Amino acid sequence: MIGMRDYYEVLNVARDADADTIKRAYRKLAMQYHPDRNNGSPEAAERFKEATEAYEILRDPQKRAAYDRFGHAGVKGGAHAPGGFGFDFSDALEIFMRDFGGLGDIFGGMAGARARGGARPRRGPDMRAHIPVTLEEVATGTKKTLKVRVNDVCDTCNGSGAEPGTQPVRCPTCNGAGEVRRVQRSFLGQMMTVQPCPQCRGEGQIIESPCRTCDGEGVRPVEKTIEVNVPPGVSTGDYVTLRAQGHAAPRGGARGDILAVLEVEDDPRFIRDGANLVYELPITFSQAALGAEIDVPTVGEGTARLKIAPGTQSGRLLRLRGRGLPHLQGGGRGDLIVRIKVWTPTSLTPEQEKLMRRLAEIEQQPPSHVDEDDERGFWSKVKEAFGG
Repeated sequence: MIGMRDYYEVLNVARDADADTIKRAYRKLAMQYHPDRNNGSPEAAERFKEATEAYEILRDPQKRAAYDRFGHAGVKGGAHAPGGFGFDFSDALEIFMRDFGGLGDIFGGMAGARARGGARPRRGPDMRAHIPVTLEEVATGTKKTLKVRVNDVCDTCNGSGAEPGTQPVRCPTCNGAGEVRRVQRSFLGQMMTVQPCPQCRGEGQIIESPCRTCDGEGVRPVEKTIEVNVPPGVSTGDYVTLRAQGHAAPRGGARGDILAVLEVEDDPRFIRDGANLVYELPITFSQAALGAEIDVPTVGEGTARLKIAPGTQSGRLLRLRGRGLPHLQGGGRGDLIVRIKVWTPTSLTPEQEKLMRRLAEIEQQPPSHVDEDDERGFWSKVKEAFGG
């Protein structure tokens, strides 16, 4: 959930840029920052990855629409979302190869960073788990216990997938590279397409005697219990990335991640607007007319004393500063907005009815217009109260 640069800024395109403009802008940056043109510079590699992330979102109409509406939060659940779901440098290379085919004369005959060292061990797949969180836990932060079923390294073959006493052998089709290549000419020059080897499925080796325990997979399913630290101020859809806690990969590959997606349960007392809360407080005629001091509930901080001025009208919004929820990135708390609702009793005792009839004889007539907040203007008033 780390903040990132605006995708349009990354590609240096206007927000109404068409698909061809976005593709050209990405290709220019990819050629500029590809690591094979920058002596493996980590800074260039990061710029290459950043440009690819931006391109992968903006090239897809649905992802782009979600990003335009909600920003990075709208696309963080996608397969190539920033900061999550396993998008790494190798993914950026694959996306570049997918759309531009790659190499040959365009890059001066470079062979591709991934392919130089032979087949790269597959990374274990990421997994997603859902964690329910109460509003009280949002206010204070909490620890949650997550029980998951993940693939772990097979104890019998130590993840090799081969029966003990045997070893995988080099794939004869790709000679251990894990990839097969085909060169062809196009109007852009000599192009090379790279695909996973069909015989070894991109692993560069073949298991002739599979492990009997894991059937050659190198991994076995196990139950796992993990503690998740949930920070204060989270919302539904936020997630905590548990690095290298997901599925193990066979043949020595890195573990995947677990994306613990948070689901904040509704609290019937409050309406939430980010770090701000709205609470509806019923009061009596006498409290509205004479004024009163009433305790109202907060989240995570007990109750707060609210002073109601004499003559308070139904629909009035009163603010309790700093009594809302914590901001996710720190910096204090939001506010609690209390909406006053004058309660009308549905039945009266004889004594109450007598007093009300006496009041009716002596009370003033209401003005022709009462400046109160009706249902149509309620949310605009709330936004004003929140400073929005």
